[in-house]
Amino acid sequence: MPELPEVETVRRGLVPVMEGQHIARAEVNRPDLRWPFPDRMADRLTGAAINRLRRRSKYILADLDTGETLLIHLGMSGRMLISGAIPGVFHYDHPAPAKHDHVVLHMGQGARITFNDARRFGAMDLMGTHQAEDHWLMRGLGPEPFANDFNEDYLVGRLKGRNTPVKSALLDQGIVAGLGNIYVCEVLYRAGIHPARKAGRIAAARVAGLVPLIRQVLEEAIAAGGSSLRDYRQADGELGYFQHGFAVYGRMGEPCVTPGCGGTVARIVQSGRSSFFCPRCQR
Repeated sequence: MPELPEVETVRRGLVPVMEGQHIARAEVNRPDLRWPFPDRMADRLTGAAINRLRRRSKYILADLDTGETLLIHLGMSGRMLISGAIPGVFHYDHPAPAKHDHVVLHMGQGARITFNDARRFGAMDLMGTHQAEDHWLMRGLGPEPFANDFNEDYLVGRLKGRNTPVKSALLDQGIVAGLGNIYVCEVLYRAGIHPARKAGRIAAARVAGLVPLIRQVLEEAIAAGGSSLRDYRQADGELGYFQHGFAVYGRMGEPCVTPGCGGTVARIVQSGRSSFFCPRCQR
C-alpha cells in the first residue's frame, strides 16, 4: 500500500497539470472501485476547476471551484498517469485506453489524467470541501508528520502508558497520519528501538527523538520519489528509488549496515505485518 512519501510524490507530479486547471470532460468507466463511486460523478467533475491539490495522510484531495472536493485513494495498485502536452513541463503521448482505466480526466489544456487500478482497491469520492475532514475515511486522523502540532510533547503524551508495541503505536493513524510499515521500520532502526518494545516503557527522551527521525526518513523518501514495491509508480510512470537505501526493510538475513555492528537483519510478524530490525542495534 502506498505510504505518505509515495502519495506525496504523486500529488507533486499532478500539480502542474491539475492545479489551477479545469476538467473539460470526466469519464467514469465502471460503477465502483473498492466502494461505489458517488452519484453522477462524471457530471459533477466535468467543467469544474481545481483550485488546490493537497494531501491528507494517504489521500490526495482536489478542491474544486464547485465547493466539492475529490478524494483519491490509490489503494494497492492504483496509478494516476499523465499524458499529453504540457507546455514547459513534459510531453507524453496519450496511450491507447487500457483495460483498467477506470476514471479519465480530460483537462482543458490538453493533458489527460488516467486512474488505472488493476486490483480495484483504490477509491474516489466527492464531498463538500468544508466537510472533507469529517469524511469517514479521514475522520479521526492524527496530525501530519510535518505539521506543527506533531511535536515532541505531543508524541510523548500520546505514547505515555500505552501497552502496545511501539511499531503498532506509530502505525496508528489516529496518532500520526500517513506512516506505514516500510517507513516505521526504517525510523525505528535509526532510533535504535526494537519494534516490539512497549510504547509506554520507552523513555520520554527517546520517544521525543522519534519526531525528527520520522520527518527525516519521510523527507528522504519523498526526495527519492518514494519506494517502488510491486505496483507503485510516480505520476509520470517513473519508478521511485528509496528502496535502494533501505537499512532494514526487506533485508532479512542480510548484514546490518551500521558500521562495526556485525549483526544480521531479522524479521518478526506483528499484527500480520512484517517488521524488520537489527537485534543488536535495536533494543
